[in-house]
Amino acid sequence: MAFTLPPLPWADNALEPHYSAKTVGFHYGKHHKAYVDNLNRLVAGTDLETKSLEQIILAVAKDPGKAGLFNNAAQIWNHTFFWHCMKPGGGGRPAGALGKKIEEAFGGYDKFVEQFKAAAVGRFGSGWGWLALENGVLKIVSTSNADTPMTAGQKALLTVDVWEHAYYLDYQNRRPDFVQAFLDHLVNWDFVTQNLG
Repeated sequence: MAFTLPPLPWADNALEPHYSAKTVGFHYGKHHKAYVDNLNRLVAGTDLETKSLEQIILAVAKDPGKAGLFNNAAQIWNHTFFWHCMKPGGGGRPAGALGKKIEEAFGGYDKFVEQFKAAAVGRFGSGWGWLALENGVLKIVSTSNADTPMTAGQKALLTVDVWEHAYYLDYQNRRPDFVQAFLDHLVNWDFVTQNLG
């Protein structure tokens, strides 16, 4: 069974002006699609061909000889997750149980924002900023390149992509501005709440 590029949860211009249709076109239509095409080529004729993305990621994560498989599978998973972490009219403070859990874990929403931004903006080179759950505890983590919290036994709740291709057309070298816009205008807290379960 070949992997396919999953549909976006919104129209390519739905996140404007904070995330442009042009960025979505390149990021989703070129980068994300390339990971799908590459993974299909890499798993063809192997025992991984019938596995899920999660199964592939966990099977090859610690094997340096399978870095290509890991990178492409994890990037498909990370990007699909990232698209769902955004929505038109999103952002701002989360309400309800999630808002309370964030306040308890980080000492308030503003402290969460400060720590999340520091993790995402401070990631040297390419990677991701995450809000994750580990043994019932909320954590902010940063991963490099294609790495993902699941390889550390954590459950991803929210992510922001800080590879340059994720924001360069709209924000150039202003990664902090992109992460702030993501938090203020784009985060899909309903999706995060679903992940929290």
